[in-house]
Amino acid sequence: MPGPTTEPRNGRRRVAVVGVALSDCGRVDGPTPYALHAQAARRALADSGLDRSAIDGFASAGLGTLAPVEVAEYLGLRPTWADSTSVGGSTWEVMAAHAADAIAAGRANAVLLVYGSTARADIKARRRTSNLSFGARGPLQFEVPYGHTLVSKYAMAARRHMHEYGTTLEQLASVAVQARANAATNPDAMFRDPITVDEVLSGEMIADPFTKLHCCIRSDGGCAVLLAAEDLVPDTAKAPVWILGSGTSVSHTTMSEWEDFTVSPAAVSGRIAFERAGLTPADVDLAQIYDAFTYMTLVTLEDLGFCAKGEGGAFVEKGRLLRDGELPVNTDGGGLSACHPGMRGLFLLVEAVRQLRGEAGPGRQVTKRGGRLPEVALASGTGGWFCSSGTVILGR
Repeated sequence: MPGPTTEPRNGRRRVAVVGVALSDCGRVDGPTPYALHAQAARRALADSGLDRSAIDGFASAGLGTLAPVEVAEYLGLRPTWADSTSVGGSTWEVMAAHAADAIAAGRANAVLLVYGSTARADIKARRRTSNLSFGARGPLQFEVPYGHTLVSKYAMAARRHMHEYGTTLEQLASVAVQARANAATNPDAMFRDPITVDEVLSGEMIADPFTKLHCCIRSDGGCAVLLAAEDLVPDTAKAPVWILGSGTSVSHTTMSEWEDFTVSPAAVSGRIAFERAGLTPADVDLAQIYDAFTYMTLVTLEDLGFCAKGEGGAFVEKGRLLRDGELPVNTDGGGLSACHPGMRGLFLLVEAVRQLRGEAGPGRQVTKRGGRLPEVALASGTGGWFCSSGTVILGR
């Protein structure tokens, strides 16, 4: 067939996810971060069925002095469109939105998003230490000297939600319990043994009210997502998953500028994404939500409109987040149990696409009534301490 057009038809081209893949994940002591990038990229390209020559756009962050130039060079790519936006865990949803806009406008035809990290292995080998903050320049200089760590900021926000709405420790703990239950059938998950609410509550205190199991794990791993114009879809190996809508939002860096600790920027990015997709939360069959801490899942569900503000505790405690629950959330086990090598947002897109394709596997695949596959999925990433949010809605 003729090559893809470089200009949009009828204004804008439709954009699909045509390839997704994970690198080796969990405990990965040998490969470098560059090698994990390459492994994930090769697998995603193979998943798509496209030739590497189709890739003319590249997006990456978190590795190299000139990201994404160094990573593109390592992969042997010479893109004519690039993005290195770095806004923490929501980076990949924001990049996906940028890439989709570029493809729709005819500025690129196929954009590869790729990430890889050896965060766990580096600490184990003493190649790096744990970082307590993102730095002490600019506005952050007024908080960092007092030991105001990332986990403590989320802990403060969780306490405020508990004070305002009566959210309980047991309700927060149930988020971790359900994430672990979802991970139990995921062979790629780092932790699969079941846990109980009591075990979460009795664990080592990290930052009040968060015990260890309220917090994400530290792992190694990478993944890749390939987006392409509708012109290329006939040449792909699998049915496309379409980008239906996206939204981004930034909020604050200093806690003093956060107007309400109980509201995340997902309240804005989600509203925009739903408006652009022409859908509502009731249309979503499953959600992948950034979960560095249990509170993130709870408050993001509220802000995306799956329940009213203040009702997140009651919403999550009824088993609704399980794979066979009312709203399956983080069906791979999330950052709390499956993997969390750093900026985890790209993993959310991989899992959403696999579920929509029906590729999650026995005991893990989400189905609708009558055994039908899900049709609409949402991925919502969070950066910093609710500093930024990117929400992407996908559909078959």
